[in-house]
Amino acid sequence: MTIALIAHDAKKELMVQFCIAYCGILSRHHIVSTGTTGKLVSEATGLEITKFLSGPQGGDQQIASRISYNEIDLLLFFRDPISAKSGEPNEHTLLRLCDVHNIPVATNIATGEALIHALERGDLDWRDIVKPNR
Repeated sequence: MTIALIAHDAKKELMVQFCIAYCGILSRHHIVSTGTTGKLVSEATGLEITKFLSGPQGGDQQIASRISYNEIDLLLFFRDPISAKSGEPNEHTLLRLCDVHNIPVATNIATGEALIHALERGDLDWRDIVKPNR
């Protein structure tokens, strides 16, 4: 599976800690990320991560494009719900695309852990049925 990682500035350290905790599971999958998040996670975990541009420079849109082309299977997007972001309309588009293309998405650590455990158990294999053209 291809897993995409995105984290707002206030949630980057949480994403790093999450990826350290679940490095063993994540290492069995292809990981892509926005630039800064990917750099921080890669440095902390040693995971090989395909890094796109940083979010404000279009990294979110690069990931959204890959979702549209069925190249992303799971999105971990740790959002800061308190602070308004200048790129927020792009975030809504990203989340809408996940809904349109049936991409499991976690916007917080609790849902992230639920999806990671489901991934480890093999519970996300339904995607082969939903997207047979992959």
